Amino acid sequence: MPAPLTLPRLVWGDGPRRALLVHGLGSSGALMWRIGTALADAGWQATAVDLRGHGDAPRALDCSVAAYGGDVAAVRPQGGAEWDAVIGHSLGGAATVVAATTASGWARRLVLIDPAIHVAGRDEGIIRRSQQHAFAAPDVESVREEHPDWHPQDIELKVDAVLRASRWAVEQTSVQNEPWDVRAQAAQLRIPTHIIGADPEVYSLFTGELARSVLENPHITMSVVPGAGHSPHRDRPQETTRQILEALS
Repeated sequence: MPAPLTLPRLVWGDGPRRALLVHGLGSSGALMWRIGTALADAGWQATAVDLRGHGDAPRALDCSVAAYGGDVAAVRPQGGAEWDAVIGHSLGGAATVVAATTASGWARRLVLIDPAIHVAGRDEGIIRRSQQHAFAAPDVESVREEHPDWHPQDIELKVDAVLRASRWAVEQTSVQNEPWDVRAQAAQLRIPTHIIGADPEVYSLFTGELARSVLENPHITMSVVPGAGHSPHRDRPQETTRQILEALS
C-alpha cells in the first residue's frame, strides 16, 4: 500500500464517542457539516478529513482507492485509540472499507452512505460527466440551479470544494481505478456495517445486484433514504442523519 499522507481535520463537538467522517470524490471534509453537527448535538465528537487531492490535503500521484484507504487508515483519534464509528460517502465509503479491512483496531462500526463499492459501465460514465460538469461551472448559481433543495451552505461549500480540489486528481481517480472494485474487501468486513443507500428512482451507486451481493455478508445491513440522490446528506439531510443516528444507537 502507498505511504499514507497526513490529512487535515475539522472537528465538531467534544463528546466521549468519536466518529470519523470521510467525504466523496470532488467534495471536502467541510461538506460533511450536517452530519458533524448532528453527531455533536447527540454527544459525539466528529472529525472530518480532506482526502488526498481535495481541499487542504497534500497532493500526490497515486489516486487509487488503495491510496485513499491507506490515508484514512492512518487517521486515528487523539491518543491512538480506535474510532467508535467511521462514516464514509461514495469514494469515502470505498476508502473506509479498504481501511477497515487493512488496519486492525481502527473502527468499531461503519456507516457507508451510497458507497462506491463497484463502479463500472453506466455509473462510471455518469461520475465522469458529473465531475466534468462541476469543474466547468464552479459557481453558486450553477450549483443552486442543479440542486435547488440544498441548504445554502451546501451550495457554498460545494463551490469551494470544487475550486480547491485538484482537477487532475479527480480525473485520475477514475483513470487509475479501472477496475474500481472493493467488493472483495466488503465481503471481509467483520464489524457492524450499515449502508444508507440513495433512492434508485433518483440515482444510486449502490443498488440492484451489487447491493444484493454485498448484503450477503451478515455483518452488513442497509436502509434507503427515499427521494435522495447520490448525496443523501445534502438531498435529504434530516432523514439521512436520523438513519445515521439510528445505526449508531
